[in-house]
Amino acid sequence: MTKSFGDFIELTRDGSIATVTLDRGDGRNAMSLKLMRCMIDAAEYLAADTETNIVIVTGAGAFSAGADLKDPDRAGLRNKSRLEQRQSLKLGPDMCGAWEALEQITIAAIEGYCIGGGVALAIACDHRIVAENAHFRLPEIPLGMNMSWQSNPRTVALLGPSRAKLFTILGEPCPAKQALDWGLADEVTAPGGALSAARALAERYARVPPIALRMTKQAMNVSAMPLGYATSFMDRDQFAYASTTDDQAEAIRAFLEKREPDFKGD
Repeated sequence: MTKSFGDFIELTRDGSIATVTLDRGDGRNAMSLKLMRCMIDAAEYLAADTETNIVIVTGAGAFSAGADLKDPDRAGLRNKSRLEQRQSLKLGPDMCGAWEALEQITIAAIEGYCIGGGVALAIACDHRIVAENAHFRLPEIPLGMNMSWQSNPRTVALLGPSRAKLFTILGEPCPAKQALDWGLADEVTAPGGALSAARALAERYARVPPIALRMTKQAMNVSAMPLGYATSFMDRDQFAYASTTDDQAEAIRAFLEKREPDFKGD
């Protein structure tokens, strides 16, 4: 069975295993507003699906370059009211929340790179299988923003607070081996092997009784992050505030001009 969600998301199912592929045709799979809406639609479809018990999420090419800063729909929000802009900032956290809430086991198969919003989606999944030449990176903080999409509690749950700070605040690449050592990845494969390794793990899960599988996943997620929402529900407002600062504008200018930024705390 194959089903499409918009132009960029395809779901295929083989027995109790579904594979969801992000494919914008450029190998980068940046997250436009349309793509995020389609990923929410796919999650809603899966949430009502009792035939699928394991879901693999992957990208055609790289997993994802993160939020699409050239998205025309995003640019059009500049002329909208603050309320409309704030509402649009729900898409990222809603997408990640919808995927985290799935009762099925979810496995991200990552090739190339996984950046920003791509990381937020990947850590909303239960497992991450990573090619050895892939890396994770969160560029938001060095660019004067905060890390939003309610991802901080998930990062801390996986890495612990010390490594979560190193990974999130410094914005430095986290190569596959380091990701494995830190608990961000569950398995490292040869380049091109992430999807097949994810499939092998999915087949192991497929042999488990589905009701017990679903209930146990839910119980463990709640145990890992009982205060996840309470500590992150305002991060989209924090993102909106950070986007108005002079330091954020300076970070972008310095990035484009390939120089060190001069931050003032304003």
